[in-house]
Amino acid sequence: MSADMQDRIDTVKAFFLQLQADICRGLEALDGTAVFQEDAWESGHGHGRTRVLKDGAVLEQAGVNFSHVRGEKMPAPATAKRPELAGQPFQALGVSLVIHPQNPHVPTSHANVRLFASQTQAGEPVWWFGGGFDLTPFYPRAEDVLHWHQTAANLCQPFGEDVYARYKAWCDEYFYLKHRGETRGVGGLFFDDLNAWDFDTCFRFVQAVGQGYMAAYFPIVERRKDEAWTDAQRRFQLYRRGRYVEFNLVFDRGTHFGLQFGGRTESILMSLPPLVRWEYNYQPPAGSAEAGLIDWLKPRDWLSELR
Repeated sequence: MSADMQDRIDTVKAFFLQLQADICRGLEALDGTAVFQEDAWESGHGHGRTRVLKDGAVLEQAGVNFSHVRGEKMPAPATAKRPELAGQPFQALGVSLVIHPQNPHVPTSHANVRLFASQTQAGEPVWWFGGGFDLTPFYPRAEDVLHWHQTAANLCQPFGEDVYARYKAWCDEYFYLKHRGETRGVGGLFFDDLNAWDFDTCFRFVQAVGQGYMAAYFPIVERRKDEAWTDAQRRFQLYRRGRYVEFNLVFDRGTHFGLQFGGRTESILMSLPPLVRWEYNYQPPAGSAEAGLIDWLKPRDWLSELR
């Protein structure tokens, strides 16, 4: 890796570490009782710090992970679209998080920002960013979904009029459970292979996404965290968490990459909920809020519909 490219990687790394710290600090303030425990780790492939909060007043479990791994040759999933990089050294670093609140009225959320860097056989640098955030409510509220997508649209706007629409559509397509015929939630943003702009512009966009996640999610938690909930709503939340497990284990590229690369299993699987309930052929009562959830689990133009 050239010295110039390594300097850029180090700059991105410093932002990722600060972003992890800022998100953890904000989540602790929202919860009010629990604090994150840090597990700093090293392996033959790299290092990282996994931070997990458990059994809080609001957050049943929150995991915010930073990792920086290196390899002598790119794993197969990462070179499927770039066969010319097969066998080349690489670095991958990023922040990934999943928040599982206890209150069924507070949505689950996920965010990720990452950088891959490699080089051609001639030594030319090759890099791309990826990331995004998505929201998985169990009892959706129109004002929450509108706020989530408006925040996403606002952060995208300085980078191009079509950026939000493209990355919103990519999110709907990516977070889709084909065997269920439904999206994982109400979407958000998803992007990968981002290097169409120059490095600094791409990095500014990733910074906007990382900081935008806090602006999008924290107000929703604040609005919903004190709402009363019933045992029946809690059981429905645990049942729907099963969909989250299905997606992460069956479809998620990050999970597959980490496990195939030989990454740290505990950190890779921290996204799974602490409790989940399975029920054969569950059918919610007709006309119930639980039955109405399915209407939210499809690609929709939320900004036009909910304004």
